[in-house]
Amino acid sequence: MKTMRLSLFLFLSIMISHSVLGQKQKRDLDNYRLPDQRGIHTFEAPKDTATTFEGVHVRLGASSTLQFQAIDHSNNGAVELIEIGENFNLASANLDLDVELYDGVRMHLRTYLSSRHHPEAFVKGGYLLVDKLDFIEEGFFEDWMQYLTFRFGHMEINYGDAHFRRTDNSAAIFNPFVGNYLMDAFTTEVGFEAYYRRNGWMGMLGVSNGRLNQNVEKTDTEPVFLAKFGYDDQVTEDLRFRATGSLYHTTNSSKNFLYDGDRAGSRYYLVLEEVGASPVTSFRSGRVNPGLSTEVTSIMLNTFLDYKGLEFFGIYENASGRGFGDTSDRTYNHFAGELIYRFGKTEDFYIGTRYSYVDGEQPGDLDVSVSRLQLGAGWFMTKNILTKIEYVDQNYNDFDPTSILGDAEFDGIMFEATISF
Repeated sequence: MKTMRLSLFLFLSIMISHSVLGQKQKRDLDNYRLPDQRGIHTFEAPKDTATTFEGVHVRLGASSTLQFQAIDHSNNGAVELIEIGENFNLASANLDLDVELYDGVRMHLRTYLSSRHHPEAFVKGGYLLVDKLDFIEEGFFEDWMQYLTFRFGHMEINYGDAHFRRTDNSAAIFNPFVGNYLMDAFTTEVGFEAYYRRNGWMGMLGVSNGRLNQNVEKTDTEPVFLAKFGYDDQVTEDLRFRATGSLYHTTNSSKNFLYDGDRAGSRYYLVLEEVGASPVTSFRSGRVNPGLSTEVTSIMLNTFLDYKGLEFFGIYENASGRGFGDTSDRTYNHFAGELIYRFGKTEDFYIGTRYSYVDGEQPGDLDVSVSRLQLGAGWFMTKNILTKIEYVDQNYNDFDPTSILGDAEFDGIMFEATISF
């Protein structure tokens, strides 16, 4: 039945897309992050009031990604690790539906067709983005709407800049490496975000219900408050500079998912998992989750520089709060820096390195740390096809010696090919 519903959905989407495209030969949408090589350095969807709306327009997009993994792992032997070898991982795929509904009004919907945690198709989330209020009355509030944008839905919240450069299931073309960040801040919640952008400055205020899985069961979960402030400017023809600071805050949650919300799964399959582990149920392999489940206050500071193909992206993150059973607050710090050099006539090739470090407090007064080094290279065969190679080396320090992470480490090579359009 699931297969039949999905087939029907795909058929109807394709028919609608062909119908609309038959009336209007247009590929790119207004105020839209392009899902190919051209969208790499885009963060929030751009804001331009000079739109070209001529009627409802449907854009059907997709991505598909496959990896070959050759990684070794080890620990102190207190917990036996599953034996892993060299082979291909499960291919993943996304389906994207983007629709211009009215001048300045756009809808986005992403469906995971196949992912590590969910081999079956399921909806990741979607939102309505409003850049104009002409649907109320032409020219309504237009002086302010030159600078304002509103976003509402069950959506990927805009906390930090790192989520714009991470892999979202099979949408891997914006990530210069194969793996995501060590402490991976990503979740989908029902929320509202309001943006004000002017002369390079940006401010965002938002609120969400703090829940990954939506239902009406009464819980003690309090709303999440979001904020972001930054500056983004093409300083010269060759130099781009961006710096932002973000806040995520909730006073109480029945289960917070800020560092546990990616249901697509980690790229490093079965690393440091015990005997009998399944790739589906053990889908968080290699990540650091602070375990702040009931109270969370997180800040992220990001810097981005791009000069003639040489780019730097940096992260400082501080997350504090409480998990289940904690009697006092715990704190985790996340540092990451990546240096990428893109070259070739149209920058179709790149080499780069990313170093990440996390330290934090675990129950039992343990001060632990994890470090990860990634070395990578990539080739855009076309603007829609990217091949990558990555070497990864990750080490765990000062963890409970009786746990699976006692003196744990893994390292090896990953190959990845991704298509996005």
